[in-house]
Amino acid sequence: MSEIFRKFIQKVGSGVHTGENLTRTEAQIATQMLLQQEATPAQIGAFLIAHRIKRPSPEELAGMLDAYDRLGPQLHLDPLQSDKSVVVLGTPYDGRSRTVPVTPITALILATNGISVISHGGEVMPTKYGIPLVELWQGLGLDFTQLSLVQTQHYFQKTELTFIYLPTHFPLAHALIPYRDQIGKRPPLATVELIWSPFRENAHIIAGFVHPPTEERFQETFALRGVKQFTTIKGLEGSCDLPCSRTAIIGLGGEQPTFERLLLNCRDYGFAPKDVPIESKNQVIELLQTTIEGKPTSLKNSAVFNGGFYLWRCGTCETLADGFEQAEAMLRQGKVAEKLQEIIQVYKG
Repeated sequence: MSEIFRKFIQKVGSGVHTGENLTRTEAQIATQMLLQQEATPAQIGAFLIAHRIKRPSPEELAGMLDAYDRLGPQLHLDPLQSDKSVVVLGTPYDGRSRTVPVTPITALILATNGISVISHGGEVMPTKYGIPLVELWQGLGLDFTQLSLVQTQHYFQKTELTFIYLPTHFPLAHALIPYRDQIGKRPPLATVELIWSPFRENAHIIAGFVHPPTEERFQETFALRGVKQFTTIKGLEGSCDLPCSRTAIIGLGGEQPTFERLLLNCRDYGFAPKDVPIESKNQVIELLQTTIEGKPTSLKNSAVFNGGFYLWRCGTCETLADGFEQAEAMLRQGKVAEKLQEIIQVYKG
């Protein structure tokens, strides 16, 4: 048993009246001890559920991210590419179970426009046991699970798109996954994952969320961490995917201290107000593949809506309308499909 970790549990788990938040330094130490499993299984489980009930403060989230920076993988760009834009997509690791994701298409659209994109996650995991992103990439012909971190870094610089796969690239974090199943709830680490950037320099972090208080914590955490640009999305199942069936609630943060709110209704731009339900993993992969090929599908509506928004948000076009037009043309003209094939060929070596 770790006496140091026991004190952290006492501090966060003492209830409404006597419980306290950890300092940023304490949160970093506690997270490092979690990742390195220097506490007993009973202590780890107790801490995760107590912290889940209390909810992590921005200072605690900042400290936890400090620990991820110290112990986790970090990609970088070649010095000659230092002026390139890098986007990190923060999506729940336990996947999607209700709505078909367009995240891979969004990533490809951005990469086609010269914006580097990093996604991260693992295999099927609790508590949702939904379809994870890495399996969708496999279905599209890109298997990120077989690459070393050195290979991932190399191909990232060559293709502008990659995926940090926990079991291979961050085994310390992957080893904590069984606790999610055992406590039956997403632990505070699931919040950290939405705003974690496995990139050495400042990146544009795009974080999905479900509950408004989570977004407020994100804003304060980004300020503490010196994040220069971020976007928060009340997305489909907590992902970065803009919903079509309701107004998208979006937060725009930048180098200025102001935080702007954007309410985006797809109907205002001629899109159908419908999200595509999941029937099976095969159905999802087939829809993604066919949409990428530029053919008419039920998913194209969402793909163009999301792709156009992110093109505009990342500064490749002047207006949202321009972004939507550009995304539609890229799909129709086969540019996104060409980019996918180019990336596949590079990864195959």
